[in-house]
Amino acid sequence: MMQPVASPMRSAAPARLTAALMLLASLGACTALPAAPRAMPPADEVRVREQAFARTMADRDFEAFATFVADDAVFLNGGHPLRGKAAVLAHWQRFFDTADAPFSWTPDLVEALPDGLLAHSEGPVSAPDGRVIARFYSTWRRGTDGVWRVVFDNGHDVCPPP
Repeated sequence: MMQPVASPMRSAAPARLTAALMLLASLGACTALPAAPRAMPPADEVRVREQAFARTMADRDFEAFATFVADDAVFLNGGHPLRGKAAVLAHWQRFFDTADAPFSWTPDLVEALPDGLLAHSEGPVSAPDGRVIARFYSTWRRGTDGVWRVVFDNGHDVCPPP
């Protein structure tokens, strides 16, 4: 019985295939685009976003205010939660009905998780005369579109100084 003779082409094929696959894999790694660098750290992004959110109140721009609230937001509202964007907007509309803003706010503390998807902001809420009347606490989530929106919000009155 004759033994089949190994063809040089047949034995070299797996080696060539392996080499070709390795070459393609290395070329793919070279052509992958690096992640776009962030313009600023996530906490700074949220600080800027919070300031813009507050500006909607000063500018009396309810439509702009609405763009900062996540669809599934919960505003705790002094123990009477407003669940969902529609409920939040229905309640907050009254703060935009007058010519002058009834209050203002600004962040004095902003922190973000290292993955840049969730952040916390807080700060004083001031009456039109500048007196601090409350403190707000907001949780922000970066959406799949890259935009930060408020998902939780709460505030507490502050006691006047003695």
